[in-house]
Amino acid sequence: MDILLESMSKPVIALMKGVVFRENDERLWQQLEDGQSALRDYVQVLGLELIVDASEGYAWLKTREPLEGEEPLPRLVGRRKLSYPVSLIIALLRKKLAENDSSGEETRLILSVEEITDMVKVFFPAGGNEARLVDRINSHLNKIADLGFIRRLKGRNDKIEVIRILKAFVDAQWLHDFDERLNQYRETIGAGSNDQGHEN
Repeated sequence: MDILLESMSKPVIALMKGVVFRENDERLWQQLEDGQSALRDYVQVLGLELIVDASEGYAWLKTREPLEGEEPLPRLVGRRKLSYPVSLIIALLRKKLAENDSSGEETRLILSVEEITDMVKVFFPAGGNEARLVDRINSHLNKIADLGFIRRLKGRNDKIEVIRILKAFVDAQWLHDFDERLNQYRETIGAGSNDQGHEN
């Protein structure tokens, strides 16, 4: 029993801190895979569910949905409310990831900050300060990196790798709902531009 608890402790602690990636620690990943059944039972008591994607090489904990008639437990894994720009960038990166996968040319999706800025700026009113926009995009990218969805390449701070776990957190329904909100936003911006045009 002591050996089992010892083998579980490191994976549980790592999972409580965030997403566990196989490439970051092969030994820890092996412990996680070997003790997967026991880990599931353990975190279930805490109201959590263990999600493991062996093919992509990542695992994380999410709050377990309460069973019928079961009292919901306090949340151990908090929800983060994302700002509009952060949500927009995440949605655009998720679509880029889907395009990259369908092309079959490469497995890693790496974009420059300039490319991401070009993708994003079409959704903001024209005429803003370009340098200020790049600074804001970098700030938003740092928040997305904190979520574990992207990382900056070592020695190339202007290059961003999109982490494939983004696919698990942003599904088709999320994208559909966000697309609808984007269309409404574009219509509002378009209406404002047309009004200005008539006044001139």
